[in-house]
Amino acid sequence: MEQEQVEWDDVNKLLQHHGFKPVFFADPVENRNLTDLVLLDKKSANELRMTLRMMLMDSERRQTLIQEVVKSNNQLKEEVQKHMSHAAQQSQRAAELQGLLDEVKSRVQHLEERCLGKAAQQLQKENKEAKMVVSLEEETAQLRKKLYLTVKEEEQRLTRQSRLQQSKHLDQATKRTSASTHQDQQKEGSSRIQELEEEVQRLKTELDTRCFVVISCLSTLCSNFSALQLLTEINTLVINPRLQQYQRWPRESEEAEFQVVLPTLEQWSQQLLMFRDLQSRLNKLSATLMPLHPCDADAKTLKVEDMMLLVEALLENASSDDKQLRSPTRYTLASMVAHFQKLFDVPSLSGVYPRMNEVYTRLGEMTNTMRNLQNVLDLGDFEKFTSVQYPTTAFLLSALFFSIIIKVKQHDEFFPAFHNLVTEILKLLGVSHLDDILPALQSLKQTAQ
Repeated sequence: MEQEQVEWDDVNKLLQHHGFKPVFFADPVENRNLTDLVLLDKKSANELRMTLRMMLMDSERRQTLIQEVVKSNNQLKEEVQKHMSHAAQQSQRAAELQGLLDEVKSRVQHLEERCLGKAAQQLQKENKEAKMVVSLEEETAQLRKKLYLTVKEEEQRLTRQSRLQQSKHLDQATKRTSASTHQDQQKEGSSRIQELEEEVQRLKTELDTRCFVVISCLSTLCSNFSALQLLTEINTLVINPRLQQYQRWPRESEEAEFQVVLPTLEQWSQQLLMFRDLQSRLNKLSATLMPLHPCDADAKTLKVEDMMLLVEALLENASSDDKQLRSPTRYTLASMVAHFQKLFDVPSLSGVYPRMNEVYTRLGEMTNTMRNLQNVLDLGDFEKFTSVQYPTTAFLLSALFFSIIIKVKQHDEFFPAFHNLVTEILKLLGVSHLDDILPALQSLKQTAQ
């Protein structure tokens, strides 16, 4: 009877722990009314106790499972919020990039228009100068023709003069007069010829200077054309970055200067990027092989000397015996035990096994939960976790989407009235910002007091 009382006391404790009323033993002597009593034999009482215990344990397990499901649901909600915030950031970034692209396009278009305007002005100027050069050439040709006619007339005059000199029928006075006239005409013709030669020389120098100006203008136009071509390529790259045919190839001198330096710099940059990865892997290897000698893995400065010392320490601790290499060392076993203690959050080795049993129990419960979710979602038994996660996430996202729509509608209903109220308050107080409302009200309160 005492054993029966002890067992029922244990069951009553479980019932009270879960919020149920305990089972009491009744004395037949004190309770004369047998209709208020329930008689059980030992076998039925034992089965009843077992049933109650199983039900209470099942209730605890179900509560734990529900808590885990709620926790996983909260985690999924947090992930969904993170994804939505990330999507909002990406959309904002895309809008910023689109604005930057539009600004670059407008700048490129402005530069293109300005360069085209300058090129058009330069072409007009060059056309004017070319017309002036043509007119100068025509004037030069006319002057050459006049010079030729003048020389021919001078030759004819000299011929006539020679004929006059040969005439013997004129008197001496006529000869003296003709000689003086001939000398005057010769002096005048020589001075005229000298003036014409100076004019021709001046026209030649002016023509050379005009040609130099035309050549310089043409070179400037070529440079402007190359700049215009570069701007066109930049505009093409901005509009379609994947188009690879609009590339400005470097000159031969630049390519000859940098064809040796560029591969070396690229190799150095790759080695520097892989240097930190090499140090982290050496630190992991040192922590695995020498757990009792931890290394400074959080060092900001990377030094080759530290890595060489670490490799030498690893070589000293390594063994050449194959059997010893195959068998786990004392450090390995200690690190494994420490790893399991840290993993299961227990202070000693004796607490690892109960925690492992608990983990396997929860793993079985999670497996059952997954199977139930697969049955609810009409999925196969061999589907992966992602196939269950995606429909659940989609369901939660749809619910979250509807809640967001409801909040947006509430915002649309509330914001106009709030905006009108704030606008009226700003007008009454004579301020322009929300931050100035509180100081203005405080000043009004002080003046009223």
